[in-house]
Amino acid sequence: MKKLIILLFAVTASLATFAQKAKAPTPEIISSTVTVIETYSCPMHPDVTSDKTGKCTKCGSDLLLSKKELLKREVVKIYSCSMHPEVVSYTAGKCSRCGMDLLVSKKEQLKREVVRLYTCGMHPEVVSDTMGRCPVCGMGLVEKKSTADNKTPM
Repeated sequence: MKKLIILLFAVTASLATFAQKAKAPTPEIISSTVTVIETYSCPMHPDVTSDKTGKCTKCGSDLLLSKKELLKREVVKIYSCSMHPEVVSYTAGKCSRCGMDLLVSKKEQLKREVVRLYTCGMHPEVVSDTMGRCPVCGMGLVEKKSTADNKTPM
């Protein structure tokens, strides 16, 4: 009887484990349902926040993106499919619907066009956001060429 109870317990535990794995969402589902929530706050009253632009309830000034959101925008790249813009991902890869390459989203491309970086031809590790001279060798800095992940669809 004792062995039968142990066997029943083992079978129940195994079934519960496999049932949990079957209910877990696949990465394809997760990547296609990403919603980005941005937080706006008052520059004078950081405790006044909103999920959309508007006016501060205390002083009436415009709500701006919070510092956290600004830092997040600088760090995170968002990739999307050119045929299915609702399919987004934080990493480069293939579209879950059509199999095309995910490209840097239009928003990211615009952000990169606004930010120009300058580098030294002899010292690529020297990067500046203003034109000037290389601190190592004194050569003039040139505009940095776009990277491969910044390609646009034809």
